Order: sequence, then C-alpha cells, then structure tokens
Amino acid sequence: MNKIGFNLLPWSAGVSEKLNPTLEKLKKIGYNGIESFIGSPDENEYKAMGAFAQNIGLEVTSVFVLGASENPISTDSAIRKQALNRIKWAVDRAVDLGAGTVCGPFHSAHSHFSYQAPSQEEYHYAAEVLHAAADYAKQANVIFALEAVNRFENYLCNTIEQLTKLIKLIDHPNARAMYDSHHAHIEEKTILQPLQQIQPYLHYVHISENDRGTPGMGLCRWEETFNALSTINYKGWYTIEAFSRADPDFANSINVWREYSAPWEIAEKGYTFIKDMLSKNE
Repeated sequence: MNKIGFNLLPWSAGVSEKLNPTLEKLKKIGYNGIESFIGSPDENEYKAMGAFAQNIGLEVTSVFVLGASENPISTDSAIRKQALNRIKWAVDRAVDLGAGTVCGPFHSAHSHFSYQAPSQEEYHYAAEVLHAAADYAKQANVIFALEAVNRFENYLCNTIEQLTKLIKLIDHPNARAMYDSHHAHIEEKTILQPLQQIQPYLHYVHISENDRGTPGMGLCRWEETFNALSTINYKGWYTIEAFSRADPDFANSINVWREYSAPWEIAEKGYTFIKDMLSKNE
C-alpha cells in the first residue's frame, strides 16, 4: 500500500516545535507522513519533532544534502572522510526523528561543479564513501534513497542510468534509489524505461511539479508517470516536494526566487491529486 507524505520545506528547512500546528494540519488533510530536511544543528529538536509526529500518528522520512567541504567525490581524502562523518551524523538525526529513510543527492556535493564530465574515479569515490555509510545506516535500520538531480544542481548523477550505475557500484542493501519527477522531466527522454531500469533499487518517490508548485497544475506528464510506477509495481512513498521563499537562506541556496504556489494549496490539492491518480491505477 502506497503512503503519501509532504516535505516541510514550503514552511521551513529547520526542525522546531513551531511546526507542530503544520504537522497537525497535514495529518488532518490525510497525509501518512512528513519529510523533514536534516541540517539544523540542534539534536534535541529532531527528537522533539519525531516524538510529536509519532504522537499524532504521522510517520517521518528525511532528506539531506552535502556541501563542498564534505564532498564524497573530492580528490582530497580528508574531505571524503568528512563526507562520511557528515552522512553518519545525518543517520543519527534520522534515528532521532524516527525516520527510516534518508533521501537526497548526497552522493556528491550539491551545486558544486568540477566543470567537466564525471569521471570513473569520482563514481568509485562516491561508492566507497556510501558503502561505508550504508554499513553505519544498516545498524540503525535506515535506508538511503539516493537521488538523480538535474544538471544545474549536480553533475555526478543527472539521469537514472547514472544513478543505477552508482547504486550497483555501492553494492549495499541499505543504499537504494529514489525517483524525482521534477528532475526526471528535465533529464530523461522517456518515463517508463528509466523506471524499469531503477525498479530493482527503487525505494522512494518525490512527486514534484516542473515549476515546483502544486502537483497536477504544471507540465509534468502525470498520467504516464503514475501508469509507469504502477507498471513496475511500486509500493513505496509518494512524497510531495515543493519549495517557497518562507526560509530565505534555504531558498537562496537552491535558487528559489519566487513563490510557485501557496503552501497549503500545494498540500491540499496535491494530496487530492495523488489520491486520484493512484485510484486510476488500482
């Protein structure tokens, strides 16, 4: 049975009790869970949010990125070691949240470019770091759902083909894959074939419109996307990822310069949209 989640980033990139009313309203709409960004340094906040979510019947997943000083594909071994330590820290925060999944493009540093095509050496660096990190995650019952993102945010894994290559190199049961509709609509040529390719490793899905606004109100090929996910018998999370300028520091870091849709419009209409699309494929 698929579950439907909502990423909290339209309101905040942090974790705080100030988000408790938001969690309550998402629960009322019908969401099964929330996705929290891991980045805030206060460990107690993660524990408090996780406890509150559990108390109101919401499950938790998480998303995470790395910066240039903690890049798993750096030629500097000290930076790669810092990447491993930072990913382990994220696993610990996921445990505090009660989140069994950490998703995101943390195979390499976000928005950091070498200005050349990815090398075999970089794939092997990423695989080495992530295999060690996945060993740590396994002890905590946490699964990595690694993400292919568009060429403007990353260069190691833009396509599902590249992501599949990396997952195979990591060769660890706790290192799996996610599919993000926004990035796929930029980088892929078809819908079904990449999903068939990643199917053995697919653990998580982001439902994200082409403009990062309300799902179903943009240009994404949704009928084909949900049909393809049904075809490969995907039974995991459908989590909406959308952005706003509510948290200016985070918005600036990912080049969000305008509002795409009102947050509660995204949450309310997005939930109904996913339910309708899933019902068509039952």
